[in-house]
Amino acid sequence: MSAFLTYLLNGLAVGCTIALIASGLVTIHRVTGVVNFAQGTFAVVAGLCTSSLLGLGFPHGVSEVAAVLAAALAGLLTGLAAIGRPGTTPLSSLIVTLGVGVLAYAVEIVLWGDQPRSAPGLAGSVEILGARIQTQYLLVIGVTAVTFVLLALFFGRTYLGKALTACASNPYAARVVGIDVRKMGLLAFALGGLLGGIAGVLVTPLRPISFDTDVTLIVNGFAAAVFGALTRPVIALAGALLLGVAETMAAGYGYGSHQLEVALGLMIVVMIVQASRRTTLSQESV
Repeated sequence: MSAFLTYLLNGLAVGCTIALIASGLVTIHRVTGVVNFAQGTFAVVAGLCTSSLLGLGFPHGVSEVAAVLAAALAGLLTGLAAIGRPGTTPLSSLIVTLGVGVLAYAVEIVLWGDQPRSAPGLAGSVEILGARIQTQYLLVIGVTAVTFVLLALFFGRTYLGKALTACASNPYAARVVGIDVRKMGLLAFALGGLLGGIAGVLVTPLRPISFDTDVTLIVNGFAAAVFGALTRPVIALAGALLLGVAETMAAGYGYGSHQLEVALGLMIVVMIVQASRRTTLSQESV
């Protein structure tokens, strides 16, 4: 029973990092209609920056904040490449984000090499109901909870947040009232980079980060985002937690080599169910 609780708590923490990636995908897609396949790159950039800054002697806190800001800048630059030119279609922008991800591989190898890097996190562990969990995992859960609360306040209480929501709901109406939809799209990409960066600095102490780690991150993040149909961050959070627990349970009970297959399998099942629901609803409306 203690092993099950340990896997469950660890899975929730893993799910939280997936949720941060997924929330970045949802934020960008809601505002721009673009599926940003460079989202995992932002986490990798933040993780590698954290490792380098700590290695250079910068203190914790400063290193992580600087790394998250670097990821936000990477998000903004990706946005400029993907939607900076007026009239770019969502499909063309999606292809651009794939290209940005490939280009990031080359840049990361030049700057950091091709060997995995890690960074120290919170030391020690805590016992909860007989299950022992690393303190870093608790930090991941706490930071993710605070991040989602701040996101809710941002979108619900601030002018910028409401402008982003307006662009997501009705871009034409947003233009009519004077909201620059293109600037809001760039802001969404920067926010997506910020969220990816938070995921990166949290996960780097738990697992080594290398230039190609973004593949696993984007697959998991996209699978969770699909749970919320790429539009509902709260449902994406629930999907991410389910995915994290499922993968951790699979690894804990001897199926660690099939974690990626678990993510892909869940994503396919959800997509089939959602497609069936849409077909049923369209038939009923007719």
